[in-house]
Amino acid sequence: MPLGRDDIIGFIESNIQKFHTRRLDNLSDLKLKKILARKNPYLFKAKNQNTAQDLVKTVLDAHLSSQEEGIFGGFLEELAIFICSKVYRGKKSSSEGIDLEFSKEKLTYIVSIKSGPNWGNSRQIARMKDDFKRAKRVLGTNTTAVKVIAVNGCCYGKDEKPDKGDYLKLCGQRFWEFISGDENLYTDIIEPLGYKAKEKNEEFAEEYAKVINRFTLEFAIEYCNQDGAILWEKLVKFNSGRSPEKAKRYKANSHC
Repeated sequence: MPLGRDDIIGFIESNIQKFHTRRLDNLSDLKLKKILARKNPYLFKAKNQNTAQDLVKTVLDAHLSSQEEGIFGGFLEELAIFICSKVYRGKKSSSEGIDLEFSKEKLTYIVSIKSGPNWGNSRQIARMKDDFKRAKRVLGTNTTAVKVIAVNGCCYGKDEKPDKGDYLKLCGQRFWEFISGDENLYTDIIEPLGYKAKEKNEEFAEEYAKVINRFTLEFAIEYCNQDGAILWEKLVKFNSGRSPEKAKRYKANSHC
């Protein structure tokens, strides 16, 4: 079934708003101590970040970047499934760890979709392989009637050696062409992604400035002395030290 450009534009414009909304909601709901607890205070000291606002901005930007990758990766996965459903009647898979399944040219494909090519370590890749094996068993690969091919699809990037033995790794142009039959799709989807982006990013920037100011004030009150110097020892204790209650329990147990 041919895929119309209007189909792609309609899906992107109606669903990209969810990305912007979630991005803004996550920013508004953030707590300074929550992100300070997850970042490396030793790194900040090693980089000589002695200004409260610079340190807060570094911590906040790192946290937001990680969150946005996850949120946008989910959107791209939904877009890929939508496109494949239009062209090859693809569907969201019910198998654990598998995002998409569809058939074409008498072959059945099971696809694990990731944002980019450098998405996991060796243990995570091994888990994906196990998911592929389980899904193949469920789909009945012990019979000659069904031939199932496992694919790790990556929405951007390159991998010039797609055949990984147990599965194919298709990145960027190769992936979008694989699920659509259109070699130009990977560039066609970029323009609609900018729908209302200026308006949404201006709204985000306004809230971001408020958060930076609020967090900087909170950080200065909590982790700076009267002269304005950062109390590094206090920051490290908050980030890495045991709580007083846990410390008491630890001491009690160590004497048992």
